[in-house]
Amino acid sequence: MEMEMEVDAPPSLFDPTNDTHREQYRRYRHRRRQSASSNVSPLLQGPVSRFSDASLLYEGNTIQRRPNSALLLEEIKQELETDDVDGMDGNTPLNSAMRRASIDSRASGEFNSSFGPARQTGMYSLQPIKGEEEDLSDEGSTFSLFASLLDSALQGLMSFQDLILQLEKTCRDVSESIRFGSTVRHRVVEDKFMRQKAKFLIDEAASWSLFWYLFGKGVSFEVSPPTSHQQACQFVRTDLMAEACVRIVLWLEGLASEALDLEKKVVRGSHVGSYLPSSGVWHHTQRFLRRKNYDPAIVQHVDFDAPTREEAKLISDDKAIFIIIFMGEQKQDELLLEDVWTLLKAGRLEEACELCSSAGQASATLCPFRGIDIFPSVEAMMRNGKSRTLQAIELEGRVGHQLRLWKWASFCASEKISEQDGGKYETAVYAVQCSNLKHVLPVCTDWESACWAMVKCWLDAQVDLHLSQLQKGGGAISYDRRSNEDEMSGSLSGGSEHMSLPPVSPGSWPYQILDQQPRDMSSLLQKLHSSDMVHEAVSRSCREQHRQIQMRLMLGDVSNLLDLLWSWISPSESDWDDNLRPQGDPEMMRFGAHLVLVLRYIIDVELKEVIREKLETIGDRILHLYVMYLFSQQHEEWVGVYASQLVRHLCVDLFVQMMELRLNSRMSVKHKLFRSAVQYLPFSSEDNSKACFEEIIDRVLSRSRETKLSKNDADMAEHHRLQSLEKAMVIQWLCFTPPSTIKDFQGISVMLLVKALMHSNILFREFALISMWRVPETPIGAHKLLAFLSEPLQQPKDNLLSLNDPDVSDNLHEFEDWHAYYCWDATYRKWLKAESENGVVPPDDLSSEEKDASIAFARQTLSSALALLIREGDPWLSAAQESAYNSTEHVFLELHAVAMLCLPSRECVAPDATHCAALTSALYSSVSEEVVLHRQLTVDVTISSEDSSCIEVILRCLAVEGDGLGFHEANDGGLLATVMADGFKGELNQFQFGVAMEISRIDAWYSDDDHLAGPPATYVVRGLCRRCCIPETILRCMQVAGYLSQAGDSVETSEKLIELVASADYGILHLFSQRQLQEFLSLQRDLMLHQMVLEEEAIALDA
Repeated sequence: MEMEMEVDAPPSLFDPTNDTHREQYRRYRHRRRQSASSNVSPLLQGPVSRFSDASLLYEGNTIQRRPNSALLLEEIKQELETDDVDGMDGNTPLNSAMRRASIDSRASGEFNSSFGPARQTGMYSLQPIKGEEEDLSDEGSTFSLFASLLDSALQGLMSFQDLILQLEKTCRDVSESIRFGSTVRHRVVEDKFMRQKAKFLIDEAASWSLFWYLFGKGVSFEVSPPTSHQQACQFVRTDLMAEACVRIVLWLEGLASEALDLEKKVVRGSHVGSYLPSSGVWHHTQRFLRRKNYDPAIVQHVDFDAPTREEAKLISDDKAIFIIIFMGEQKQDELLLEDVWTLLKAGRLEEACELCSSAGQASATLCPFRGIDIFPSVEAMMRNGKSRTLQAIELEGRVGHQLRLWKWASFCASEKISEQDGGKYETAVYAVQCSNLKHVLPVCTDWESACWAMVKCWLDAQVDLHLSQLQKGGGAISYDRRSNEDEMSGSLSGGSEHMSLPPVSPGSWPYQILDQQPRDMSSLLQKLHSSDMVHEAVSRSCREQHRQIQMRLMLGDVSNLLDLLWSWISPSESDWDDNLRPQGDPEMMRFGAHLVLVLRYIIDVELKEVIREKLETIGDRILHLYVMYLFSQQHEEWVGVYASQLVRHLCVDLFVQMMELRLNSRMSVKHKLFRSAVQYLPFSSEDNSKACFEEIIDRVLSRSRETKLSKNDADMAEHHRLQSLEKAMVIQWLCFTPPSTIKDFQGISVMLLVKALMHSNILFREFALISMWRVPETPIGAHKLLAFLSEPLQQPKDNLLSLNDPDVSDNLHEFEDWHAYYCWDATYRKWLKAESENGVVPPDDLSSEEKDASIAFARQTLSSALALLIREGDPWLSAAQESAYNSTEHVFLELHAVAMLCLPSRECVAPDATHCAALTSALYSSVSEEVVLHRQLTVDVTISSEDSSCIEVILRCLAVEGDGLGFHEANDGGLLATVMADGFKGELNQFQFGVAMEISRIDAWYSDDDHLAGPPATYVVRGLCRRCCIPETILRCMQVAGYLSQAGDSVETSEKLIELVASADYGILHLFSQRQLQEFLSLQRDLMLHQMVLEEEAIALDA
């Protein structure tokens, strides 16, 4: 069976040679190695979570078919850099190994040495001291463990009831590791910090334990026949307050029991429960009695009081020992009873009875019914099983009669011992059996003990009163209170004629016992906080954070608890500006976040309705703050499991903000954030209350195109180049390979690629419009896009084309057109760069290689341009497409653009109202008045509200047949593209000459009469790009052709360009503006003149 489980385990978990988790264990540029024999978390003893730094090649049980090669190369590079630093940081291999071993020991609680036995022998005297670069504790692993547990619960791998228990166990394990697992000596302040953290985790474990007992522990049992114990259990089952008391008592006893187990584990030698007093252990006398010998002069028992009580003596060999030990008899009794008291607090009644028996003391004081536990809990009933002892006793002497006698006897004993100044633990042992609280609290010096004593005494009093009321009016099991009290009085007085019983209540219970009990849970906790009866340390502990948490859980006041947690961790007003670096206690943030999630999944529906608003509002604030803390600590892989539980708008806004802040981070960091989002959020969702990854990524893409303020307005071209790079970086979120373990992995991969193509084409259009300057610098944004998409598009496109969506194939075709355009553009700028470099060198000093390189770039520029422009039946960036609207519909076209006004020197012009009015008039005048009226053209130019250095241009016109309706055959973007093209080229008639609009963002769409946006009008922006890019491309080619003609090349290429412009088949001539045509003709004239000069020189040379 174990072998089958190992075979079914994922390779990334069971393969000890798998070294792809190295990033998770890398800190301070040193690697920490996990034990090769362990495939589980060292503290959790469970499998590694799915969202930890996973392998780049392994995804669950399969191997990725499309690994992100850039991400893989970055991992390899970082690993090589780490190896270099490990070997060059001045540390010897021995010290480096020792340091890694010490870090491993803190994380797992064990010291796994990296050295063999022979080398360890010589190292026992070494005492490693904490170095400056080492952390006090591995907080990352602690947060990872909690996130892993929560992830398992959210996936349904464990119930939330089990999650609570696992959280408690994890807190205890980590606390124990911090306290006892470290082999490194720390400074005083650091040691104090570690003890504080260990105590916080122990307190947190106690809070989780209480939460489980109150909300996670089920109750189910059947009651029959009617013994007093079963009647008490039935009462607890039906009374909410009594049930709460039972759960609290069990919780506190569980805490004490855990503390005993830890003490037994850590402290060697004698511990509570193993106490065997030296007095009374007389070996010779024991041997004599074991042989069944009878001698009236010899004691028959070996307890402390046997020689005095029986007026007998010991075997002669034991007498000397008895004389020495008798002097310490009273002290030994007190030590014994202290251990008994400790075991009672831990709920270990059976062990306490065994301890009494081993010391020769009767155990009837602790258990009146021969080993039957009478605590009204399910566990006690299960331990008792089908025992008929209590039933037989109570059927013989009335139900609850002997129990009442035992409690009265315990009460009288506690009062008598207290009056005689007996031992405080002996008094407490008797007093706790009868709810005599005033004699119990003096020995309770900590909060848990005092709370246990109060709740247990109150519970016992409630149960006793209930049993008395049942028996008083219960018919066959009723009893006469007066005769019963007389009988109890006679039984208890015995040989104490001078002892008088206290007055009793109607429930046959002393008034002074009932007067000590609280009215409700709130008054009980108030006594803990301010009563004179409790120890000062108890009152002081009530002010501790987890004590306040536990007290509110005991009250069931979840709403107030959430407010309290938020008040502790909420940032101050001065910290709100830096909202992704919260300043609260991270441990309390973690506890609060997990508590909120567990409350949402585990509490009853009725209670959830009462606190719904508070659980949603305050709970989301706590979760939001914890996610921000994880993000600020570079734990991007963990944020998804918590952020996915936020309300929709908070989750979307948070992921958008995190993605924007990590936009320029390392690829591996961005990949962790991407995985965290795509794993824990659905890709798309029909539920409006839940966030989805598609909404997040759409918001990120949209925000990336918003105008960014320019720090330096002197050079607009450079500003646009840098801004285009920031816009292009967003595409990388769409180029990561999603994990193959998520649902519909292939479909999500295709959808991401489709979005990447659509958004890339939008950016390509904008980048083309701002890269009209003839400068050597390449448009880095466009080439960054091409680099990001090169790998995804190298994969087979079958899945992409299988969607049968014309928009997908259209976007893929447009991407290929832009790819060809920017490849040509890069070649042209290489030639410009070569010419600019050659221009600063005297012609005679240029080498032939430099000249040949420039000529080669020029020839390559012309050849690639002709291939781009001359394409039969498939013109570059075709804008001829069928509209979604027919000719009978009344729709409008809108174009919105954000741009800057720039001079020919590339300096920015600060716009004002005068510029806006003049530009509006110039745009109107770019077409005839008849067209304005017929197409209902409107122009609106204003200063941008986001950036005062920009203007916003809004054009709107009526869609007509051939331009917005039907098939757009002109392939030039229609009326809106015609108006905007003159503005981009700086050729508006009634505007300042040479001042052009440098685009930052441009979009076009359909709209109705109410200005409601419809589908995008892509052909408008495509046609605008054709109007701007094609003429500029031809002019650049004429420039290059003129250079080549000077180098002796023929003018054949320039003749092809002239034919291309003049040909009606290509429809290029009308794309030129008047100034561009003049420049074209001027370049052609210069080219022909230079060619004529060359021909004349050649003729003269031949002559």
